[in-house]
Amino acid sequence: MSAKLTALLPDLTPWRSSPDFRLLWVQGLVTYFGSAMAMIALPLQIKDLTDSPFAVGAMGAVELVPLVVFGLYGGALADAVDRRKVIVWTEAGLGLLALLLLVNALLPDPMLWPLYVVAAGVSALAGLQRPALDSLLARIVPHDQQTAAAALNSLRWQTGAIAGPAVGGLVVAYAGHAPAYGLTVACFAVSVLMCRRLSPAPAAHDAERPSLRGIAEGARYAWSRPVLLGTYAVDLAAMFFAFPNTIFPFLADELDAEWSLGLMYAAGSVGSLVLGLTSGWTSRVRRHGLLVAGGAAGWGLAIAAAGWFGNVWAVLVCLALAGAGDMLSGLGRATIWNQTIPEELRGRLAGIEVLSYSVGPQLGQVRAGAMAGWTGTPAAVWTGGVACVASVGLLSLALPKLLSYDSATDEDSLRRKAQQEAVDGARTEAAGTV
Repeated sequence: MSAKLTALLPDLTPWRSSPDFRLLWVQGLVTYFGSAMAMIALPLQIKDLTDSPFAVGAMGAVELVPLVVFGLYGGALADAVDRRKVIVWTEAGLGLLALLLLVNALLPDPMLWPLYVVAAGVSALAGLQRPALDSLLARIVPHDQQTAAAALNSLRWQTGAIAGPAVGGLVVAYAGHAPAYGLTVACFAVSVLMCRRLSPAPAAHDAERPSLRGIAEGARYAWSRPVLLGTYAVDLAAMFFAFPNTIFPFLADELDAEWSLGLMYAAGSVGSLVLGLTSGWTSRVRRHGLLVAGGAAGWGLAIAAAGWFGNVWAVLVCLALAGAGDMLSGLGRATIWNQTIPEELRGRLAGIEVLSYSVGPQLGQVRAGAMAGWTGTPAAVWTGGVACVASVGLLSLALPKLLSYDSATDEDSLRRKAQQEAVDGARTEAAGTV
């Protein structure tokens, strides 16, 4: 029994083998905590200023274009310059935007338009930063530890995402928006100092400058790989149809449980955290495409159930189950990406990945807000969940190679593994020579 329980615990091998991974893990926890507090304070402030679900959902529309443009450019940038520098400067920029939110909240009459401007700026900087962060993971963690690293990263994110909304909801409720933004600024200041301690991650000596041609090269590679296309398409569909977070304030009102808003934002992360704490078995999985599709379908089913129930505790349980499904799908996606994409294209493909897991939620916010204004909040939630399940099923039929992916036999996976082993061998030889 003890051995079985141990096998369920998270695989800590990446934490022990990579100092940079440990540093990124702690830095990310600090950043996610601060970001999660702003995530709950910003839509709440828009709701307080407008009392309009469409105005809250419009955040997704404002964030979409910067995310697309800067996400693609950020991918090309990550292949052309030192990734550590990109991470440090964008983290500092995010901290400055949080400071602008704080200043606006301290005004006698806070203005609405700066909230949308900052939301667009955050989206642009996040688009620049995420490819550098994601592509760095494939460099600092060995090939066979990618699933374990993805699980540990998810644990980090979920811990911050649980604590951030929970604390943020209490801070906003009892102290106002400004203190929540102030804590966000402090978290970013700490994060910048930690990012500066990362090892340099320079581009290859023959790397090209960021260009449209380079971005197109990455897009052609992704288009030529049905497995990669499947990971992008499934995630886009799941988030577009079944991402109701933006209308949680209205769902809480509908259930006559305004006190539950912070719990709603945190519930999905609780489910993900529970799965992460029992994720040891995922390190032994080879069919990661099944994780992608199965987890996304589970997410959709749970969101549909959340829209049907009229009891707030049942809704919270469903949201937690949805979070577990989303994490399972995310582990599959991250592993496939980091095990199959060649190093020279890692940044540009990471830019496409940013679009696949970020554009969906942004469009999902718009869809959920518009549907809630038209059909009511519960219907906007459950219809999205049903549409998510149907779309995942259709995509699985259209892209069968996703479900048949096996990391032990896939040609791209074996090629990437050999590439990383050659690089690690050269580093070891160089260190021995010195």
